[in-house]
Amino acid sequence: MRMLERPLHCDQCEQTAHGKVCEINGKAGVCGKDADIQSLQEILLYGLKGMAAYAHHARRLGKSDEAVSSFVEEALFATMTNVNFDFATLFEMVLECGRMNLRVMQMLEEGHIEAFGAPAVAQVREGTRKGPGILVTGHDLPDLMAILRKCEGTDVMVYTHGEMLPGHMYPKLHNHPNLAGHFGGAWQKQKAEFEQFPGAIVATTNCVLIPKDSYRDRLFTTRATAVPGCVRITDEDFTRVVEAAKRLPPCEDRFVKESTVGFHQSVILANAGAIVGAVKGGQISRFFLIGGCDGAEPGRNYYSDYAQGTPADSFILTLGCGKYRIRDFEYGTHLGLPRLMDMGQCNDAYGAIKVASALAGAFNCTVNDLPLTIVLSWFEQKAVAVLLTLLALGVKNIAIGPNPPAFVSPNVFAALQEKYGLKLIGKDGRADALAACAATA
Repeated sequence: MRMLERPLHCDQCEQTAHGKVCEINGKAGVCGKDADIQSLQEILLYGLKGMAAYAHHARRLGKSDEAVSSFVEEALFATMTNVNFDFATLFEMVLECGRMNLRVMQMLEEGHIEAFGAPAVAQVREGTRKGPGILVTGHDLPDLMAILRKCEGTDVMVYTHGEMLPGHMYPKLHNHPNLAGHFGGAWQKQKAEFEQFPGAIVATTNCVLIPKDSYRDRLFTTRATAVPGCVRITDEDFTRVVEAAKRLPPCEDRFVKESTVGFHQSVILANAGAIVGAVKGGQISRFFLIGGCDGAEPGRNYYSDYAQGTPADSFILTLGCGKYRIRDFEYGTHLGLPRLMDMGQCNDAYGAIKVASALAGAFNCTVNDLPLTIVLSWFEQKAVAVLLTLLALGVKNIAIGPNPPAFVSPNVFAALQEKYGLKLIGKDGRADALAACAATA
């Protein structure tokens, strides 16, 4: 996708090159520093899009910050035609986007806790119960609460899908009598899973696919989320959704499994003393943060292989829809805790940063000195915003992949490698996981 429709000036032949051939190197288009300027502008635009999504969620919960809004305006202005051709200035603005995104994620976390209660570990029934049902996908927890309230006093049961799964860690949601459990997996499986679910379906945010005809007439979207041929709800009145669920075929009583969610940063940090002691005592070899936004193309089995390759005395922290690459395997327990700990949505990335920062403080070291490996799948704009936040905080040696971002020029990627040790994932996930532990043994 072409992000910027503007002519770019070529440093090497001193001509304006918009699809033209450089007089020096004979290549079409732009060359030299201008390609890197465009790359930085595109990184900034993707980061702004991701941050805007988080900020939208936070604003719905009554949280906003004028400094964030001011930065968005300035950063967008910096991507306009013939405004900024300076690598250092744009690179710093990219990092500032990461710093501002940290503030946005902090507001979002505060809003979630104030609205839905202090997070706690929860057991979630996966499958369906007999009776009419509504399936809710996306990220927007206020919509989930509004749907639950509309179902109160009825026999309509509500199920989470995809990134709604972590909503069960909030007591005001998890304990609602109409929240029956979780159905399905990641966003990329929704065409098959939505077809299997007989009731009404609500897509609240991004990651909705163009629907198949088999369920198009029972798929609803909210606000900015929209697909052709489906009903879009612009307020919080889900009456039509409940009515549709009542007239549609009921769900069957089908139990799939029970899973554990809710390892929010507050839950983990409540046990920080024991964790630090276990690391110092040699009982915990390493922490692996495996998450991010996921994609549907082949080759992402690297992440499931990586998780399965982690040693039995390590813990795996996960968040975002990338969790669906690794959650369907058995990892066992360690020190009385499940080795795989689901920290939440990609919206909860602030929690992972808080955990890393707190542990670094407890060990009197930097985050980069912790026995922590970060492996992130790279797919969309929210993932870009989170990565920029980690880089702005100085976190190094993050692995992303499986493919290099198309909008990052070779020179920009080289700069990120030199400054932060950013790297692409390898070819053997199991071997890389074991190597990460061996490097600090």
